[in-house]
Amino acid sequence: MSTRIAFLKGHGTENDFVIVPDPENALDLTPAAVTALCDRRAGVGGDGVLHVVRSAAHPEARAMAAEAEWFMDYRNADGSVAEMCGNGVRVFARYLQHAGHVAEGDFAIATRAGVRQVHLAKDGDVTVGMGRARLPEGEVTVTVGERSWPARNVNMGNPHAVAFVEDLGHAGRLFDPPPVSPAAAYPDGVNVEFVVDRGPRHVAMRVHERGSGETRSCGTGTCAVAVAAARRDGVDPAVTGTPATYTVDVPGGRLVITERPDGEIEMTGPAVIVAEGEIDGEWLENAVS
Repeated sequence: MSTRIAFLKGHGTENDFVIVPDPENALDLTPAAVTALCDRRAGVGGDGVLHVVRSAAHPEARAMAAEAEWFMDYRNADGSVAEMCGNGVRVFARYLQHAGHVAEGDFAIATRAGVRQVHLAKDGDVTVGMGRARLPEGEVTVTVGERSWPARNVNMGNPHAVAFVEDLGHAGRLFDPPPVSPAAAYPDGVNVEFVVDRGPRHVAMRVHERGSGETRSCGTGTCAVAVAAARRDGVDPAVTGTPATYTVDVPGGRLVITERPDGEIEMTGPAVIVAEGEIDGEWLENAVS
């Protein structure tokens, strides 16, 4: 590992990430290295790592290189690999702009959940085409302490269980994963959202993110929540023929989610680069040894 490793720090509605530019995929970012970087006391600190790689240089992304030059190799704070991260895509896009790789307007980013279309607006907001939601069949239940709620199974490229509750405090600490049954519904773990109503097509949520614990925001989670709320409210765009837009408040800010009649979902919100510097390679090697 090189002596000094460039990094940046960014966040999208306070879902924060360590950004590691590595265009040629030369770094061996092991799970232990990712965990060390995300440690909020002994490392840089973050909900995950955005490993920035050219699609042509990564074996999981080469097939997408013709559509998207850059691949978001996303890792959770515990070092595990994730298919998608909505806030991460926005911050990844902001980094590409910051580094001079892209300009305002439209471009594509490759992810493990497929290619995502991005729009950088002049006002600073970033809109990401999040693809279509899948709604697996079967009943799901979320439990915290003595309370249980029915939940909606929504897949946004990664799995979600969305539970509508009376009070966000009922979600508890969310440090550990809330039990979800049946376990077979989520063989690879699940992100769990707890949701309350704030007004017409306006909700607020808290989330436990698989592999990271409670985070200040979850982009794919806000999309899953908007889809679940639309189905609950009887405004499925595929049925009504009209787009459904929901405002979703998270502890770290606010995102606006629109589902179109063709099923495509767009997420709009802020993305900020807050710092950049160098990681001491010797420290990282010692941290993972």
